[in-house]
Amino acid sequence: MERSITQTTFLKPPSKQLTRVAGYARVSSGKDAMLHSLAAQVSYYSDYIQKHRGWSYVGVYADEAKTGTKDSRDNFQRLLADCHTGKIDLIITKSISRFARNTVTLLETVRELKGLGIDVWFEEQNIHTMSADGELMLSILASYAQEESRSASENQKWRVKRNFEDGIPWNGTMLGYRHNDGKLTVVPEEAETVRMIFDYYITGMGVTAVMKTLNANHIKTRYGNPWCKSSVMTVLRNYTYTGNLLLQTTFREDYLTKRTLINNGELPQYHAENAHEAIIPLETFNAVQAEIARRAAKHTHPGSPQKVYPFTGLLTCDICGKHYRRKVTAAGPVWICATYNTLGKAACPSKQIPEETLIAVTAEVMGTDNFNAEALHNKITDIRVAEGNTLVFCFKDGTEAVKRWADRSRVESWTPEMRDAARKKTLERGER
Repeated sequence: MERSITQTTFLKPPSKQLTRVAGYARVSSGKDAMLHSLAAQVSYYSDYIQKHRGWSYVGVYADEAKTGTKDSRDNFQRLLADCHTGKIDLIITKSISRFARNTVTLLETVRELKGLGIDVWFEEQNIHTMSADGELMLSILASYAQEESRSASENQKWRVKRNFEDGIPWNGTMLGYRHNDGKLTVVPEEAETVRMIFDYYITGMGVTAVMKTLNANHIKTRYGNPWCKSSVMTVLRNYTYTGNLLLQTTFREDYLTKRTLINNGELPQYHAENAHEAIIPLETFNAVQAEIARRAAKHTHPGSPQKVYPFTGLLTCDICGKHYRRKVTAAGPVWICATYNTLGKAACPSKQIPEETLIAVTAEVMGTDNFNAEALHNKITDIRVAEGNTLVFCFKDGTEAVKRWADRSRVESWTPEMRDAARKKTLERGER
């Protein structure tokens, strides 16, 4: 029998597309132990997904110290954004309570993801949201999780209320004190810093000057950070330094939003006299509050709305990320980085821009002879101030324009008074 050989082509079977899988982890406390738990969850999901056949590892999205009742979890929002852009097919998370304790938020999110064809697997409950009975089980279990959150919140409120009634402080995180067995005890070296701040202010220094003095002397806040204006003001307004306590000045709106609100009479307040050792005499504290009010009244003009300038909110410092603000100097108005203006060149070595220079450069970039504020806001979203006298204009259509600006000469920055003084000095030299 004659052998026959025929050339043929074998087609490869279509390769099955890998399922793109992401993990989500969250802890609701910023304590070291909890953050260690978060790191363990991230490591577990990374290893678990990458070792699973048929899965493609997208990443693990993790949020620290955020509650499951809020929609503002940064990495959770990033996870949803990546789902919308088609990067993920399956999400794995430990339990329903890690994903969301709010039933409404949970079901809305799951339905949103189901509409995109994305499955969520809750390991602890072994529920796949794409399954037929997944949503029913989720609804029941999420209701339990939400009730658990409400119950824990009510128990916490009851405990805090009892402590307030007994004159026990809520915490001891302020500079100068530590919380020990329900009492505030003085930390001597920190108490000296508190007294220094009060002394500086009552003798005429402004909050900015106090801040700069503390930072120049390498004196740190309670947690070892540099001082800012708000942290100085927090010390100056803290009634606890008088040895007395005013409790429940704020409260939580509810267990879902967890927003902190100022207590304007919605709940009772509690005043405890001589609750602990004072750092500041009551008379000094009251004098400082009166001085704060006096200075505020001096610089406040009732009825006059705050003026908004064309570049307000548009200029961003490329070095520190803060916005530029308008400042009137002897040489005229300039735009200056907020960090540089408050903390000086050591904190941010950016440069101030004369307003007339900024206007001229902007008009040139916009292709107009004259500056037009309305056109500016219609076309530009942001102006980055980079090093080397460089401005980066970001347009709404996604394009950018880079423009350098020139420093003014020293003579150009002189005021009429400075010119007169220079002229007089010249004449005096000529007469000698």
